[in-house]
Amino acid sequence: MKTDISFKSINKLAMPALIAGIAEPILSITDTAIVGNIDTNATESLAAVGIVGAFISMLVWIFGQIRSAISSIISQYVGANKLDEVKTLPAQATLILVATSFLVLLITYPFAKQIFQFYNARGLILDFSITYYKIRIFGFPFSLFVFAIFGTFRGLQNTFYPMIIAIIGAILNIFLDVILVYGIEGYIPEMHIEGAAYASVLAQITMAIIAGVLLLKKTSISLKFTLPLNVELRRLLGMVANLFIRTLALNIALYFGTSFATAYGNEYIAAYTIGLNIWFLGAFMIDGYSSAGNILSGKLLGAKEYDTLVKLSNKLLIYGIATGTILAILGFIGYEAIGRIFTKEETVLREFYNVFWIVLAMQPLCAVTFIFDAIFKGMGEMKYLRNLLLVATFLVFIPSVFFFDSLEYHLYGIWITFILWIAARGFPLIYKFRRKFLPLAQKM
Repeated sequence: MKTDISFKSINKLAMPALIAGIAEPILSITDTAIVGNIDTNATESLAAVGIVGAFISMLVWIFGQIRSAISSIISQYVGANKLDEVKTLPAQATLILVATSFLVLLITYPFAKQIFQFYNARGLILDFSITYYKIRIFGFPFSLFVFAIFGTFRGLQNTFYPMIIAIIGAILNIFLDVILVYGIEGYIPEMHIEGAAYASVLAQITMAIIAGVLLLKKTSISLKFTLPLNVELRRLLGMVANLFIRTLALNIALYFGTSFATAYGNEYIAAYTIGLNIWFLGAFMIDGYSSAGNILSGKLLGAKEYDTLVKLSNKLLIYGIATGTILAILGFIGYEAIGRIFTKEETVLREFYNVFWIVLAMQPLCAVTFIFDAIFKGMGEMKYLRNLLLVATFLVFIPSVFFFDSLEYHLYGIWITFILWIAARGFPLIYKFRRKFLPLAQKM
């Protein structure tokens, strides 16, 4: 029986994944919007949130890649009707991941000052970055636990529970942000940037608890660590290692973007922070269809339904471009209003409005890249993804950002570089996919 890839079936996976995906950037966007509107040192606080957010996102993306690895392996076993053979894998992988996250916490916490000096932070921005980071980093292990659980659910072709968890986390984060940053007169003092950090940590802890309970109550997967080690653990760790290197390269690009923006001045890094968070939001919204591609491609590969896999890629490409175009149009409609959600500082808004159109225009291109990136993850092609991103970062992004800096393009140069980087990642994936699977599909 062929796997159903109808519009209804795809959206049954994509829509909950889209909503769940939005939760991650909402945690950062909420901090950005709330902190950017405080009464004192708003620009410095906003810059600090952006710098720390870039570093924590790097950590989460590097280690959180286990979500894609778990999802890929489990979905392939689901497609081959052999799920019982990998039921012990999620618990073993989760334990390794969480233990590693505590090690990262212990290593980075004492060196917060040096880390953010590396990002060109100084003065009040450096002080705020250190304060914010030393609270927010305690949510890191809980975030990775949630990522591992989400990967398990995705492998089981279930995006509904991750959506529920994400919605609760996002709503709780917004609620806590408001009351902890601004305070409640007579009850809770204004905590400013510290309040934003505490709000994020509490939301992440809550999401982790709910994720663990739902996995235990609603699936046959256990979180109890048992021996012997699953035979697929070695392949999973190999995937994670490749994704680790890949995501490190990705975050090197983000580091250069953040570092250059910080060096240009406070208003530039603040404007860049707003643009980057909106870009992340768009990326995670497109991730709904990316997630469907990730989930279904692994299953179709396991079932050897190559013709259906090609049809799936064509459909997702159309859906993704449409989604990216809609996001761009909505952004242009609310162009000025969107900026004022995040800050009232006119110098920051001026720099933001100068480049926001670039962020919006690249959304359809991002859709193409992110969808095929997810398909390749679902198929377990982590080595190719690693090599491609290394090339895109070191041969495209870094030379380009230095070139545009030499022309004094400032934020224009950074965002144009992002467009070139996204294109260098996306088009080779389309070429390789079609070259490999079109002949296989025609044989069926």
